Amino acid sequence: MANSNALRKAGLKVTTPRLRILEFLETSDQRHVTAEDVYRALLGTDEEVGLATIYRVLTQFEQAGMVQRHHFESERSVFELGTGVGPCHHDHLVCERCGAVLEFRDDAIEAAQQRIAAERGFKVTDHSLYIHGVCDTCQREAAERGR
Repeated sequence: MANSNALRKAGLKVTTPRLRILEFLETSDQRHVTAEDVYRALLGTDEEVGLATIYRVLTQFEQAGMVQRHHFESERSVFELGTGVGPCHHDHLVCERCGAVLEFRDDAIEAAQQRIAAERGFKVTDHSLYIHGVCDTCQREAAERGR
């Protein structure tokens, strides 16, 4: 099973909760999920997994580089499969009204970040870019309401 191999490769013991959570992350239509999203999805399955276990497993996945934790909204953590498991590095546009998260990749931005770091003698080990604003849908809805 591919998920078992991914867990072993990350140095994690293969357990049913870890397998179920990883499977959910890999098959979910949502790319950015909260621990509560995972809990609701697994609720009522043959192997119910408690919320505390989900938080613990997601933290273990983060430490192993399998998921990335984001803080798009206040103190809520949102998780997505890490670049070692999911798609390549990307950045995020975050709507302040509806919470939508749009992913994008721009080679010019990536190159500029590397150039700026190199000019300052800085070695980049990781980075993230969140651009906060208002999505097209929310802008249209506001315009329709006359705001």
